[in-house]
Amino acid sequence: MSEAERRAAALAAAEAPVIDVRLVDDRRAEALARLGVSTVRDLLHHVPFRYLDLSARATLADARPGTDVTVVGTVHAITVKRPRPRLTIVEVALTDGTGAVIGVWFNQPYMAQRFREGERVAFAGRVELEYGLKQMRQPFVEKLGDARAPEETARIIPIHRATEGLSTNWVRRLAAEALAHAGDLPDHLPAWIRRSRDLMSLRHALRAVHFPQDAAEAEAARRRLAYDELFAIQVGMALRRHNAVDERTGHVHEVEGERSARFPDVVGFQLTADQEHAIAEILADLASRRPMNRMLLGDVGTGKTAVAAAALAAVADSGTQAAMMAPTEVLAAQYAEKVGPLLDALDVSWCLLTGATPAAERAATLDAIARGDVCVSFGTHALLQADVAFAHLTLAIVDEQHRFGVTQRLALREKGEATDLLVMSATPIPRSLALTLYGDLDTSYLRVRPAGRGPDHVTTRLVPRGARGAAYDQVRAAVAAGRQAYIVCPLVEESEKAEAKAATTEYGRLRRQVFPSLRLGLLTGQMKTAEKRDVMRRFRAGEIDILVATTVIEVGVDVPNATVMIVENAERYGLAQLHQLRGRIGRGEHPGEFLLFADPKTDEGRARMQAVASTNDGFELAEHDLRLRGEGDVLGPRQSGLPALRLASLTDDFALVEQAREDARAIVSADPHLADPGNALLRREVRRTFADAWEWVSAG
Repeated sequence: MSEAERRAAALAAAEAPVIDVRLVDDRRAEALARLGVSTVRDLLHHVPFRYLDLSARATLADARPGTDVTVVGTVHAITVKRPRPRLTIVEVALTDGTGAVIGVWFNQPYMAQRFREGERVAFAGRVELEYGLKQMRQPFVEKLGDARAPEETARIIPIHRATEGLSTNWVRRLAAEALAHAGDLPDHLPAWIRRSRDLMSLRHALRAVHFPQDAAEAEAARRRLAYDELFAIQVGMALRRHNAVDERTGHVHEVEGERSARFPDVVGFQLTADQEHAIAEILADLASRRPMNRMLLGDVGTGKTAVAAAALAAVADSGTQAAMMAPTEVLAAQYAEKVGPLLDALDVSWCLLTGATPAAERAATLDAIARGDVCVSFGTHALLQADVAFAHLTLAIVDEQHRFGVTQRLALREKGEATDLLVMSATPIPRSLALTLYGDLDTSYLRVRPAGRGPDHVTTRLVPRGARGAAYDQVRAAVAAGRQAYIVCPLVEESEKAEAKAATTEYGRLRRQVFPSLRLGLLTGQMKTAEKRDVMRRFRAGEIDILVATTVIEVGVDVPNATVMIVENAERYGLAQLHQLRGRIGRGEHPGEFLLFADPKTDEGRARMQAVASTNDGFELAEHDLRLRGEGDVLGPRQSGLPALRLASLTDDFALVEQAREDARAIVSADPHLADPGNALLRREVRRTFADAWEWVSAG
């Protein structure tokens, strides 16, 4: 058999149904399917999620409460307790001559049948002290059989995820069979990358990750397979970037024109160094022949709007058109209100187009856009409708881009030819996540806020249950001083199942019982557009003292006179969402108070609340959130068809992320379509990674 034939056979064996593996019958294939394993390749990549390191085990005397350890001993006693109906407790006492530990299982009576007195087993888990005795709750268990010599037990035992009808021991056995059946997969990773990054070969990594000789080999195998996950994603992003940018010729904008020169004076405040740097990067993109493909990441209150306005000025100097799309009518209208006067001062024509635009006004606006009489169009999804035709669109700006689907973002860009694209987000994203989710985009960051703006100007406090009255007093004091306040609820209407405040109900209660002498308003996403617009107009004008709202105010709402915000059921919100809400206050000259009414039931929930209270840095909070919840299916919001990260950790593998991005861009720069026969396996791997999203990757 030739080398080519051998490689083809190995690939075919890996893609075959998992039932082709010895010992996998219909019942086991069904169980494996519950674990997401349907092919031999899936089984090869169903890697252990932890290992029992019997070479580094602790004696029972040395197993300290509060630590995660592996212990080995002899089963001394097996006890089944039924302290009350519907509660069964199985206790297995383990001894090793130095001490004892008790393994505890709740409502798993079958565990009592798994052990027999006198047999040797390993427990792995967290040691706790209960009633003066060391315990492990539901530890991982490995049967060791009869007593053996120390060198025979000094080994690493893989623990694979199992399911009903398929124990971890059986999964381990089937993994060994899969390696024997199709473990000699040809390596898709170029040899020069393996050498430069000190990575194992694929076949070595697959064997070592399932059955490592020691902890160091297990980590080296994990590192190689984690790199594979990240590299395939980065190659796909690099291909996307090449097809969308490098193979197109964009419009060369005039970036030193009269309006751009006047912009710093017209904007009305001193730009921060971050804003000036971001503007310089964007203007350089606009002046280039390659279409801009950039993301502007700005923390709350760092002034993204001013940076976007600088780009709009350059478009006006170039005699072309720009469109700026927001996810809500409230935000689109606010951009028109904030940026519109600045454009007026620069003699730049503009319009606002949303679903609420009256028919006659809409027709006139569409006609002006089509003739080129309007330079800048602010709007919502309404800009994407088929009858919106631009005379010469050269810049598309998408704000709060994560609220739009990929197709919607591309639809706006495709209203022009090789249109420059700037996507913006006020939701800080950890750098590792940004490089992974948005590897096809260049990034600009705004971290520093203008003096006296945003969360740096705000004090955050967790309000205990008994202090609700004092918090309401703070609202009264703020209103008495001429300020305004928000009270945010997680729900619009009452729900029988949800134990959370609803805005409509709370609005009525607060108006009648708590603040009867003050002027309250209600704002929810379910209200009609005209109603929402009128409420926001009245709140900005100071005609409403307290605005009771849902998270419809989360992004972009700018009322400098609002200085206090109460958030009900704060534990129900994500950290990024709370940070965005906090950004709605302290936007003027007066400091703000951000008061969290929360009753978290878990350690993670309490940690999240403490994190919000301890820092005003959105990027730091984003890193904290990523560490708390893990990556999970982090790629889902970006594009369907991308896989979850199984081995790579965006918190721990940042160096791998950067290396994978650098290597991917080098590969695609040399072979933009992966057409070289030497990259055939890599192309196959990338296509598998992106699955149904391949058209998005390869689209021009």
